[in-house]
Amino acid sequence: MGEISIKITISDRIYPLKVNTEEEEIVRRAAKMINERIKDYQDNYAVRDKQDLLSMAVLHYATAVLRTENQVQNQDTAVADKVEELDVLLNGFFKK
Repeated sequence: MGEISIKITISDRIYPLKVNTEEEEIVRRAAKMINERIKDYQDNYAVRDKQDLLSMAVLHYATAVLRTENQVQNQDTAVADKVEELDVLLNGFFKK
């Protein structure tokens, strides 16, 4: 659909971005999640430095992404194993 210009605020800083129209909501939700995570860390830990809070939020989300990628890879492997089992069963059935 095209690109639009938006402004996203993260940790009290404004970032002008150009995003695809269909990605706008995702980008805004991501910024909201980051700000909520930063606020959570600020409220629950004695950390006041914005750089430290941003680093902790990035670590949180990067860890979540890697964990999800690992789960997807494990599921792909499990599906491939099941397909192979089914192939063996079908080959055995049709050879009779």
